[in-house]
Amino acid sequence: MQLQVARIGKPHGIRGEVTVQVLTDAPQDRFVPGSNIIVEPAALGPLTITSARWNKDILLVGFSGFSDRNGAETLRGASLFIETEEANDDGAEGWYEHELKGLIAKVDGEVVGTVTGLRTGTAQDLLVIEGQDGTEILVPFVEQIVPVVDLEAGAIELTPPPGLFTINAQAVDGDL
Repeated sequence: MQLQVARIGKPHGIRGEVTVQVLTDAPQDRFVPGSNIIVEPAALGPLTITSARWNKDILLVGFSGFSDRNGAETLRGASLFIETEEANDDGAEGWYEHELKGLIAKVDGEVVGTVTGLRTGTAQDLLVIEGQDGTEILVPFVEQIVPVVDLEAGAIELTPPPGLFTINAQAVDGDL
């Protein structure tokens, strides 16, 4: 199974390093120089890690074949994965993004959209839902708003406060 461990951000400096949004509990185990990592889009990889270091709270990673800022810029936005046998069946709370993508989002039993992603690394994890009308809606991934995640049924149940979908959809569209 492939497990997403990071998203590549902007280049850092002039030597080809990039910032990464860490999506793993064990970055010290995942970003070891000499390790190969799977990349999406696949045309960019696989990549071999040449360096990994922390600059305050930001992980900076260098990859073989990317030795300058211009080369590193071509990696921006790519997702990094590892191949693992790990599964989220240890009883721990939480889900991997790949487990949530594609789940049907319902409010009071009515389908309101489909989960297309999970944004982490901010003050609050956010589910990204594509609404029935194609708009992108950001929903705080907290138990009060997302009380049910049923992977077997392929659905989540939402109890959003009034206006959540309207306000967040407008913010994405830039209508506020």
